[in-house]
Amino acid sequence: MKEVATVSLARPLEEVADELGMSFREWGFAVVRDHGIPAELVARAWDLTREFFALPEATKRAYHIPGGGGQRGYTPFGTERAKDALVQDLKEFWHVGRSLPPGDPLEAFMPPNLWPAEVPEFRETLQQLYTAFETAGGRVLQAIALHLGLDRHWFDGPIEDGNSVMRLLHYPPLPEGAPEGAIRAAAHGDINAITLLLGAEEAGLQLLSAGGEWLSIHPPEGALVVNIGDMLERLTNDRLKSTKHRVVNPVGEAARRARYSMPFFLHFRPDFTIETLPQCIDAEHPNLYPEPLSSDAFLRQRLREINLG
Repeated sequence: MKEVATVSLARPLEEVADELGMSFREWGFAVVRDHGIPAELVARAWDLTREFFALPEATKRAYHIPGGGGQRGYTPFGTERAKDALVQDLKEFWHVGRSLPPGDPLEAFMPPNLWPAEVPEFRETLQQLYTAFETAGGRVLQAIALHLGLDRHWFDGPIEDGNSVMRLLHYPPLPEGAPEGAIRAAAHGDINAITLLLGAEEAGLQLLSAGGEWLSIHPPEGALVVNIGDMLERLTNDRLKSTKHRVVNPVGEAARRARYSMPFFLHFRPDFTIETLPQCIDAEHPNLYPEPLSSDAFLRQRLREINLG
């Protein structure tokens, strides 16, 4: 395979499972069309995202939770820093998580959502989008299960009520006097199981190939860019790659306009134990992760490394 695969989820999963799986093995990335997220819903979400980030700074900061690890609500510009990076990223964002019924035992792991009163329909629209993302992600994971020789529904249990987060991202026009070396999103791997990204049509997203080259990704309009996260890499004994990626600064006219994107970080349940799949261990591939750990413990460790814990 010479490039990241682009597949249609309208096709039977048995037909696309290995094409997707091989792309995730080689690149850690794939592009998915016909993912089932309604275009009208996405368009409404983009409008509301722009509306929120256009609010005054003081209004947005009222939805920032100090000490909350950025799990919900607003995270101000210049807060998040990639693991091992020396400077913060040039972005601000809003997080939507799972809404739980009162008294749910998972409340200990998932704080309640915040909703900006200044933006009508924000809550209703983004909760619908969260559900649509989760459905699309579940279908991708079914294809991955088939590729790995597992039952098609193997991941259904591990992601049920998972600690997934939808991020609304705003990269403002490049500011004057940005710190030396600062870019919109420094090279990083994702923590979660898989990430589904809307909004990658705008130039800037790049992945790091096994040969050490930065390669740009150019998905079709409305397609999802999907990448493997560290949790799934660990679960599969590094068979599926959690590839480093970044969002570089634009040049010319593009530097004077904002960029928006929506990644959905699909997580396992907090109490799911990440233990290497037997199917991914053999004489040539000994178990790299003999010590199992919960997805929640893994998440908290990684959040501290990126300045959000």
